[in-house]
Amino acid sequence: MMKDGSYRIQDYILRDTIVSAIEGAKVAETGLPFKVGIVGGGVAGATAALKLAGLGVETLVFESSESLVSGPPICHLHAGGNLYREISEAQCIALLEQSIATVRAYPHSVNRRPTVIAIPTSDPGEPDAILHRLNVLTAHYREMIESDADNAVLGSPGEYFTLYSKEDMLRLACADLPDDPTTPDEWMVPVAKYMSLEQFKYPLVVVQEYGLSVFRLAATAALGLEGVPNCTLNLKHRVTHVEEAAQGWSITTHNPAGETHTHHVDFLINACGFRTGALDDLAQRPRERWVEYKAAYLAHWPSQPGIWPEVIVHGARGTPQGMAQLTPYPQGFIQLHGMTKDITLFDGGLVNAGQRSAQPMLPQCMIDKVDTGWEWEHVRVRTERAIGHFSQWLPAFENAEVGGIPLCGAQQIPGDDPSLRAADASFDGERYARIELVKASSALQATDRILAHCESKGWITLPDGWQKPSLALTASLHRDAIVEKAKEIATLRNYPEALAIPLPDRN
Repeated sequence: MMKDGSYRIQDYILRDTIVSAIEGAKVAETGLPFKVGIVGGGVAGATAALKLAGLGVETLVFESSESLVSGPPICHLHAGGNLYREISEAQCIALLEQSIATVRAYPHSVNRRPTVIAIPTSDPGEPDAILHRLNVLTAHYREMIESDADNAVLGSPGEYFTLYSKEDMLRLACADLPDDPTTPDEWMVPVAKYMSLEQFKYPLVVVQEYGLSVFRLAATAALGLEGVPNCTLNLKHRVTHVEEAAQGWSITTHNPAGETHTHHVDFLINACGFRTGALDDLAQRPRERWVEYKAAYLAHWPSQPGIWPEVIVHGARGTPQGMAQLTPYPQGFIQLHGMTKDITLFDGGLVNAGQRSAQPMLPQCMIDKVDTGWEWEHVRVRTERAIGHFSQWLPAFENAEVGGIPLCGAQQIPGDDPSLRAADASFDGERYARIELVKASSALQATDRILAHCESKGWITLPDGWQKPSLALTASLHRDAIVEKAKEIATLRNYPEALAIPLPDRN
């Protein structure tokens, strides 16, 4: 690393596998490298950099923090959008496609365990309302596999979801807890034994929506981009100005040494996450959007019986009975969401852009939580509320305790519909694009749209097969190396190492 925080190729001995992987994007007519600047190194910017640099595009990444992928609390793949009853069928299919691409691109970032969907008796919704959608998703998944066998990353289409009657659950409640669950029945045993079965409507659903580790995803990005000849990582660089030029953009940055530098690029990608509007303002590119601040909480449940799936109990968002989400990690750590204003949601936490700025303005207290952390009393109170919220259906969970600092952040929602969940890229002019993710799994599709745009303008020529959901720079990374790097990142960010370990942990 240079003193200004950037990485240069001379700092590394290149891996032969990486050099041979960069094969493709030839530049048009001028013979000069086509240079892309990416502002933001979250999941959007990091994924774009991996894909572009892996195709031979000269890439500059500018990230204000000291590491990649440090954004909001990613924990779920959303392979079909089954957490959201309110979104359209088209969005669910888009999330399924994007999630399958993400599993193929980041296989070592996936926690391979199913998700249980339950509707409590207190909720006005009925299980039948989601069954049609599950059948549509299964049919679409089957079609995807028929067109490309490598899409079969969620198991057999016949097991994309499984239904359980109350009689099924009573039967499973008598079974022993499995040490290494693999079948839907085995995953459901702890749910049947310890959750209050009388409080649910039937059938319950087990669906192959897996977990996604933000720490292993960050590790994959870091290991994949370090030492790549045509990607410069400018960490701890704050972008202070951008200006459109005749054929590209100039980007002015301020580094930790107090130095100011100007970088010239042919194309600018705004991947600033919930701060995308701030760069839009600098670039004089107005845009309508929402921003929502959320937090997830860490509990520690040392007495946890068995290995658990993720469990979602549906509820009306923003009410005291809002959706509850229990996401398991090794060693008894649990990530919790409660979609109430006292837990995951916040008064004033959903804001839209005004007429004068493309950047929605969150309350300063929420910005402070993102940038500098939480006060302990706020951590304790909200985590205990999250534990209590889920304990109404899982009484044994009331013995859980605070397990660490919250995972918090904000997500942008482009356009005028705050319920939107499937979004990718938008363009403003020929040489400016935004990656506008609501869910992490949309990053690859957004990047592909930008690459296709650049090729359509004649700036690059992409190789055959470039749209396959793979990342050449990370394909040779070993699982153990990713896990070790992820544990290091978790520790540096003051989270338990357990959040970086795959589930189930069979080591």
